[in-house]
Amino acid sequence: MNNVSIKVEGVAKSFDGGKVSVLREANLCVRTGERAALWGASGSGKTTLLNLIGGLDLPDSGHLSTGGLDPAVEANRLQLRREVVGFVFQLHNLIPYLTVRENILIPTLATGLAREEAAVRLQKLVELLGIDHRIDHRMQDLSGGERQRTAIGRALINQPKVLLADEPTGALDEQTGEQVFGLLGDLAQELGVTVVIATHERRFAEACDRIFRVTRGHVEEVAGG
Repeated sequence: MNNVSIKVEGVAKSFDGGKVSVLREANLCVRTGERAALWGASGSGKTTLLNLIGGLDLPDSGHLSTGGLDPAVEANRLQLRREVVGFVFQLHNLIPYLTVRENILIPTLATGLAREEAAVRLQKLVELLGIDHRIDHRMQDLSGGERQRTAIGRALINQPKVLLADEPTGALDEQTGEQVFGLLGDLAQELGVTVVIATHERRFAEACDRIFRVTRGHVEEVAGG
């Protein structure tokens, strides 16, 4: 079990006082370094499952483990978000008046990472992401793909064990989306990070190591990858 990065067992989640059931007895297991897809239509429960795995929300029932921590335990959640999990969203949520350098380094302020170490990590990331030539540019000067690469850098600067990406290609054109998706796979291999990608696109799901189809709150592993 030491190679298990994410484990979800019998997890249920509802909203509006239980009137809206979003996840029903969800189960999945992702090993360290794998790239797994949560594949399903909009509203199927993918984002809710990602939020539970990352400790942004709490399950009604069931058990989760992310990087060896239970996100449902309050004392774990701050550590989970600072050290274990990085998030990439469909809309990058970058600060427009800051540069690539400044946006990527923001999470290091919360962890107190030494400036010298942060600079070393930053340089490695921007080179891996192919945006080292844009490091001092502000967001309005970047393309959509470059902004999303910056968001990925921000998610990885604290060297998380797990990268959770919620429709990371959804706001991009087809060619740029494929480049960003391929980059996530390369980073998983290069950095040994477990990557879970929520997507509605079958072609992206099939390029992952594992596929979990999410349908009306039910999660089922399917052949492919």
